[in-house]
Amino acid sequence: MKRYLVLPLILGLSGCFAAPQGTTVEDVALFDAAVKSLGCRLVVEGDYLATELQTGLTREQVVAMLNYKLTLKEAEKRAEGGYTFTGGACAA
Repeated sequence: MKRYLVLPLILGLSGCFAAPQGTTVEDVALFDAAVKSLGCRLVVEGDYLATELQTGLTREQVVAMLNYKLTLKEAEKRAEGGYTFTGGACAA
């Protein structure tokens, strides 16, 4: 009986880690590669524009991807502004 209660929990949690709405797993990989090419950080407007160009994502999708990475604890907010990525392609 207990194993039937675990399945909905697993399915519910798996949705928390899916790619942001309007993006795919491939978009996540492109985002990781783009951020890595920028030194694993998004700080100034040019960083965001470069990420958009390299991935083909819109600004809204880039921001959604950033929030996704923050949720996964693969990115951190920098005290001086912007974000540093610590997971994905930027994992040390």
